[in-house]
Amino acid sequence: MEDYLVKALAFEGQVRAYAARTTETVGEGQRRHYTWPTASAALGRAMTATVMMGAMLSDEQKLTVKIEGDGPIGHILVDANAKGEVRGYVANPQTHFDLNEHGKLDVRRAVGTSGMLTVVKDIGMRDFFTGQVPLVSGELGEDFTYYFSASEQVPSAVGVGVLVNPDNSILAAGGFIIQLMPGTSDETISLIEKRLTEIPPISKQIEKGLTPEEILIEILGKEYIKFLEKMPVSFTCTCSKKRFGDAIVSLGKKEIQDMIETDGQAEAHCHFCNQKYLYTAEELEALKQEAI
Repeated sequence: MEDYLVKALAFEGQVRAYAARTTETVGEGQRRHYTWPTASAALGRAMTATVMMGAMLSDEQKLTVKIEGDGPIGHILVDANAKGEVRGYVANPQTHFDLNEHGKLDVRRAVGTSGMLTVVKDIGMRDFFTGQVPLVSGELGEDFTYYFSASEQVPSAVGVGVLVNPDNSILAAGGFIIQLMPGTSDETISLIEKRLTEIPPISKQIEKGLTPEEILIEILGKEYIKFLEKMPVSFTCTCSKKRFGDAIVSLGKKEIQDMIETDGQAEAHCHFCNQKYLYTAEELEALKQEAI
């Protein structure tokens, strides 16, 4: 099954909902960064939540999520846009612990419980929108839930989960976001709260192979939901050799000449996708001429 997300409305427009399957997308992140299981779960949860947040945008808009906790994994940085494209990395990808008391990967211990979650949205205006909240859990689902409530004043429920195989590859990943629109009735709120306490954890739903549509039906009920759009999801990086070349040109001819004389080459590294680009002395000479 290909990765994708769905957008939906429920209870006659009172509720907005998103759900995504991100198994291959998180798997690509795991392969590129060689993440160990706990780091894979943290990165995968962050990527899953962020790609659904990206689906709330339009056209060429995009956003960046940065999670800076006091845990050993260091910071997590994820980019997404309105097209289902997402990329991300963790500062210390080889982070892993024994399972926690619930038998799950100990994401809280890796991320930490003290720190900040920051969202920066580029919506095509001169200034970016920035929202920031303290971490409340370190499990990330609860932290994104708190972000929506505290920073965007949208009561929400966020569930994200990642299952990892014994060989470190990704078995399954996905999640959901449920949001209450202004004027949602108390009856609807009570019904959703009740369903959220009754359904299995998101990781269990993913393990059972539920589709994004089925995940939302489990939460909201088939009779109340209307699906609006289905969108492919993928790990996509915007880096390229030309982009890094343009950055080298911007350094100026003196800096480029120093590269040629000192090392005879240059290497650029993209943190988001772990791709490396090598520039030979001849290529640097051509870039120097551009700078001139």
